[in-house]
Amino acid sequence: MNGKQVHFLGVDGGGSKCRARIRSSGGQVLGEAVGGASNIYQDFDGAIATIVATAAEAARQAGLDMRALHAGMGLAGIVTSVGAEKIEAARLPFASVTADNDAYAACMGAFAGADGGIVIAGTGSIGFALVGGERYMVGGWGFQLGDHGSGAWVGHHAVRRAALAIDGLLQPTRLIDNILARTGRTRFDLSRWSEQAAPKDYAEFAPIVFECASQGDVQGMMIVIEGAAAISNLGRALLARGARSVCLLGGLSKVYPPYLDADVKRALAEPRYDAMDGAIMMARRAMGLPERWA
Repeated sequence: MNGKQVHFLGVDGGGSKCRARIRSSGGQVLGEAVGGASNIYQDFDGAIATIVATAAEAARQAGLDMRALHAGMGLAGIVTSVGAEKIEAARLPFASVTADNDAYAACMGAFAGADGGIVIAGTGSIGFALVGGERYMVGGWGFQLGDHGSGAWVGHHAVRRAALAIDGLLQPTRLIDNILARTGRTRFDLSRWSEQAAPKDYAEFAPIVFECASQGDVQGMMIVIEGAAAISNLGRALLARGARSVCLLGGLSKVYPPYLDADVKRALAEPRYDAMDGAIMMARRAMGLPERWA
């Protein structure tokens, strides 16, 4: 870059929070910030405002002008190149912008730009792989159509069992009691709760399900085993498409491995970098630089 110091901004914009990191061209972390929801599909204008505000805080920490930052963005809600082009045409206050799906940025970071696959098991679930210059996606359909094995899926199944218990169609267990303690114990209470519930509300029950499963709760064990089979299927689909290893990411990444199928468990690898760094790698690649800074 003709000896001039260049600074890169990496944005990981998700449905529940936005994270931003600034690195120098040599890789030094200069600033980092966290903001609110930034799913461009659900709320484009609100997501853009959150991204800019979060980047501004990171730039403040770094003592840099945002207009000097070359930004890479991995954003929830981008499903086609049209979505990325819309971001790049939004006149964001950066020196340059390259944008793509958040799963792409996470995969870039996990394998430092090399081939590999990721399965994200968070509020939602998705499998994504980069193999030989091609990208493959499985799952990622959202709460209404899929997200099998995700935190929202796990919590939803627990609440459904709680409804059966209220009707006397299922023997209550410790898990059921924990769920009803939070939603209310009557048909009226649970109905009212479900009317307002979003995927993130169901996902908040996932830790309880895994805790109860580890203690032998039969309902918790059934949910976790079925969820692990779904996550295993995502990983197996990526392996079948040529990924040699898979990184398990997201809020449930630490609790699922003991339950996964043996072939998928053998293929698990630790991620090298996170999605913010993956987004920085995107920006570096767009400028013709090596993805990695060291």
